[in-house]
Amino acid sequence: MWKIFESFVNQVGEATILLFKAIVVIFTHPPKIKHVLKQMEEIGANAAILIAITGFFMGGVIVIEIYPTFHKFNADFLMGAVVSISLSRELSPVLVGLLVTARSGSAMSANIGTMRITEQIDALEVLSVDPIRYLVAPRLIAALFVVPSLTILSIASGVLGGYVISTEFFNVNPHIYWEKMKELTELYDIIGGVIKSVVFGLSLTIVACYFGYTASGGAEGVGKATTKGVVIASVLILILDYFLTPLIF
Repeated sequence: MWKIFESFVNQVGEATILLFKAIVVIFTHPPKIKHVLKQMEEIGANAAILIAITGFFMGGVIVIEIYPTFHKFNADFLMGAVVSISLSRELSPVLVGLLVTARSGSAMSANIGTMRITEQIDALEVLSVDPIRYLVAPRLIAALFVVPSLTILSIASGVLGGYVISTEFFNVNPHIYWEKMKELTELYDIIGGVIKSVVFGLSLTIVACYFGYTASGGAEGVGKATTKGVVIASVLILILDYFLTPLIF
């Protein structure tokens, strides 16, 4: 038990040091723009369709789940507000964080882990190229911009999905759907969700890069590092969400 706790503390410390090193590099010797744009394309642009589709159906599912109860109390007019607030505050930031972790976080760990196993990172150091500047910093910067953008996309597509299900299947008045949504949804609800997504993007990127950066043991080690990165980043997102929700809202 003590060894497990000691290993956990060591990994948290090493990951934190990696984060601080990446932040220092970003401000003192920032990575090239082309490297950041490449990661933004990989993390964000290539995942946009996935996020839009899942957000659309998430909004529809919310309506399907809550409509029967709301209908009993003649509260159908609140459909738009409930969908918007639920997605903005909670569901979209968490959903996007988990999807980006599964899709892009695993790729980060596998990519960096493969470079570590094949000694490409050692070669970069021999050539006086900072691996953190080349591998970690661009991914960190890209995630800080892209994950909040994907969260906003998820909210928008979810609201649209809720609108389609509400109006087409449950005959909710379209005008009332939009008006109540605008009336009851505050800007701070969306900003709070965006703040969450920034924290989630930072966390999943550092965790994924850390396990890839410290991978060992050949191809099997890369697989284990990728699995650990995805699992720990996903759990960390849920834990952070638990603490961020009362702090922000």
